[in-house]
Amino acid sequence: MAFGWIDEQAAARRRAGLVRSLRPRPADSPLLDLASNDYLGLARHPEVVAGAQEAARTWGGGATGSRLVTGTTELHTALEHELAAFCGFEAALVFSSGYAANLAAVTALAPHGSLIVSDAGNHASLIDGCRLARGTTQVVGHADPDAVRKALGTHDGPALAVSDTVFSVDGDAAPLAGLAEACREHGAGLVVDDAHGLGVLGAGGRGAPHAAGLAGADDVVVTVTLSKSLGSQGGVVLGPARVVEHLVNAARTFIFDTGLAPAAAGAALAALRLLGREPERAARAREVATGLHARLTAAGLEAVRPDAAVVSVRAPSPEEAVQWAADCRAAGLFVGCFRPPSVPDGISRLRLTARADLTEEQIERAVQVIGGTRP
Repeated sequence: MAFGWIDEQAAARRRAGLVRSLRPRPADSPLLDLASNDYLGLARHPEVVAGAQEAARTWGGGATGSRLVTGTTELHTALEHELAAFCGFEAALVFSSGYAANLAAVTALAPHGSLIVSDAGNHASLIDGCRLARGTTQVVGHADPDAVRKALGTHDGPALAVSDTVFSVDGDAAPLAGLAEACREHGAGLVVDDAHGLGVLGAGGRGAPHAAGLAGADDVVVTVTLSKSLGSQGGVVLGPARVVEHLVNAARTFIFDTGLAPAAAGAALAALRLLGREPERAARAREVATGLHARLTAAGLEAVRPDAAVVSVRAPSPEEAVQWAADCRAAGLFVGCFRPPSVPDGISRLRLTARADLTEEQIERAVQVIGGTRP
């Protein structure tokens, strides 16, 4: 029978307690949201919504084609120029998603005969980029510049180190300065995904590479998403102009994909300008994360100290993590639930996101619910 193997895999997922399902949310959900990646609380900000509305009225509902045909509008170009300037890079290129941006950066910058050194904790989009690239991939230990250095020393030819800047599971930060040093010793490039750093780390939210002094370096390429701190949708690659020009000509997820919808570009541009005027939002997101961690650990929970805005709380098992998250929802709190195979270490967690717009009362309520429903 066609696709008969699907039933076997579904049964195996049920036995392991790893079935995933979609839960559509209403526009006016009563839940306190600590599950989304809306770190700065901008997704529903009136200026961001107005930016999306104006873009849709001006340019229509869709980009109408690939970026190289009709999908590049003046709005896309303005977003690229302003984001590159904000983050401190020479050029930027907008994609339809952060996933597409990561696939583009890794595959287009790792040709046949090259070596990709990839952190064991990297996001799935970076992993898939490594799988699709023509170069050879070597996975090394998590957040370990010496392991990157050793791997690069085994290869004579083009090479690339690939890492998240802030890892999405535990919220820990990569040692960017050490990674850059290791790459420079061997003439290798560094590609980092700052999805969870932009808007939270660096001066005024300019990102982890900016904070590490790597912004604008000719051997560093950064990917970001517009769907987290900027409250919109889409992805961007930042780097030297010659790298961006190469992506325009070689990145398949740019050449063959429809451009980002104008409404998303308009919303992201409005959010970026708002962050430029209100840089304190970045510091507030970090403050909320630190406060959440302190209160959770004081309540006897095993929480990982956050380097940005992700707070991870360990759960005893996948089944108990799912039930814990469900009990939180029943008590009015929406939290993320990470379990295998989404977590590289096999440890299940509740994953909380610290939003800059959370009040002290909401933070305390979240801690009480999580502590009161623990397995």
